[in-house]
Amino acid sequence: MAQNNTSTPEQRENRVLLTAMGIVVLLCIVLAIVGFCILSHPDEIVEGQAEATSVKISGKLPGRVTDFFVREGDMVKEGDTLIHIHSSVAEAQLMQAQGMETAAAAVNKKVDAGARIQMIQAAQDMVSQATAAVTITRKTYDRLENLFKAGVVSEQKRDEAKAAYDAAVAAESAAKSQLSLVKEGAQKEDKANAEAMVEVARGGVAQVESLLEDQYLLAPCDGQIDQIYPEEGELVALGAPLMSLLKVSDKWVTFNVREDLLNDLKIGTEIEVMVPALDRRNIKVKVFYIRDLGSYATWRATKSTGQWDSKTFEVKARPVDSIPDLRPGMSVVYFKK
Repeated sequence: MAQNNTSTPEQRENRVLLTAMGIVVLLCIVLAIVGFCILSHPDEIVEGQAEATSVKISGKLPGRVTDFFVREGDMVKEGDTLIHIHSSVAEAQLMQAQGMETAAAAVNKKVDAGARIQMIQAAQDMVSQATAAVTITRKTYDRLENLFKAGVVSEQKRDEAKAAYDAAVAAESAAKSQLSLVKEGAQKEDKANAEAMVEVARGGVAQVESLLEDQYLLAPCDGQIDQIYPEEGELVALGAPLMSLLKVSDKWVTFNVREDLLNDLKIGTEIEVMVPALDRRNIKVKVFYIRDLGSYATWRATKSTGQWDSKTFEVKARPVDSIPDLRPGMSVVYFKK
């Protein structure tokens, strides 16, 4: 019997379906190859942040904060008064130093007249004032010594009080010597000694006055008050930071960049970055600083072969144009093509 080579409708339909599926698969492969060839690699994204110079405001006068003349966020000009610190101890020391200067000047004026009652009395007054200074500085030193032992104040504060006490003891000794010389009668050496005592007293006055200059702290530059640390009425120590001042005219952006992305970031190069907080605004910045962050900031290779470690570099760039709205802490994005 003859073999039937005629295909059934189902077989013909299967062949058509297989052919169509093959064509679709082939087209997908072709499109994938074409897409891989023509599509570009995505941009590398490097994120940083805006920064500005921060100046710490502090003084050399320990005392109590009595007045603030600014608040956080205020814009100030160089020389504006920021804060008032009151120190009753420093004011008492000034009065004492001025008294010693007056007494020394009186002794110097009268020393040539001989050991008159008035000269002897002035010298005795000097001794009394010097003795009072010893008493005051000794009490201050004792208090700070106890606070130092309790861990409340630093060794430097204790040493400063000790130095003041030693100076007062020396001044008392000098005053007693002067009294002795006055009683013995004026000589050439006595005159020189009296003049020296006047200079010493003037130096004491100048020293205290230099401290009191810091009872009103002034802004060292134009800027914005960023933070105020103490509250009104608090005691502040010598050299303690009282507030920070942002020098808003000196702003820059900082990025931490892997070294294989540094080829377009040379010192002096201008690049375009995006600031999300400024409605995704693009600004131009100029690179002025590049520094290796060290081995602790190294990107380690994940394979033992075919890759190498990459170091991280800190890159800083300043805006080419003034951007008043750019604030320290804002994110800044650089798209590395």
